[in-house]
Amino acid sequence: MEGMPPMPAWPAHTDDLPDWFSRCGYVRLPGFLAGQDLSELRAELQRLEKIAKRRDFAMACMDGSPRRMTTLGGQAIAVESALIPRLAADRTLLALLRHISGLEAVPAPALTERFVLNILHQESDTHGAHVDDYPLALVLFTEAPATPDDGGLLEYVPRAAGLHQLDTPLARRAHHMPGDAYLLRSDTTAHRVTPLRQPGVRRVVLNLAYTTPGLRTATTPSAALLYD
Repeated sequence: MEGMPPMPAWPAHTDDLPDWFSRCGYVRLPGFLAGQDLSELRAELQRLEKIAKRRDFAMACMDGSPRRMTTLGGQAIAVESALIPRLAADRTLLALLRHISGLEAVPAPALTERFVLNILHQESDTHGAHVDDYPLALVLFTEAPATPDDGGLLEYVPRAAGLHQLDTPLARRAHHMPGDAYLLRSDTTAHRVTPLRQPGVRRVVLNLAYTTPGLRTATTPSAALLYD
């Protein structure tokens, strides 16, 4: 991986994305990765999956919200991968995130959360209700359920007054395909991933966390519980 060329320029995006993100706390980026870029990231995540750890518990700090998935945190990724740290710090990518969010986005300082591999691959696997420690999450899909009926949907409420609002009509759902990405205002948007509903279905994502120069430390200990 160290011999790979620099990441190519990302496709152009429409000027309405910043307004959409401001209002919704979420922007879907369909086909964000394609061709060789998608193939290389998929191969890298498949390699890292071999050392990932299974998690199956309820987060007490999130009112018992379940975590049933296989994960690998940023400290291990930083040691094992040259591709992912380079991707997270790519200047063109950072410029795009700043354009969409209106924030001076920089990679999260804590390696634990800077890049995380999350894999749902067993029936009923889920990533329960939470908000993140840092303001921006870019989530890249290399594998995804084929249809919304298979589960694994992002469910979210922008500017949420609490996680309980995910159980109200305010909640929105989004289905994604391999190669898609989305940007989430993850510190104020309550979100979760709905359980997988079929055996043999997989949802494999790389989560990249970003903060701003004025917010350099995480506000909650949630990530350490998942990825240490």
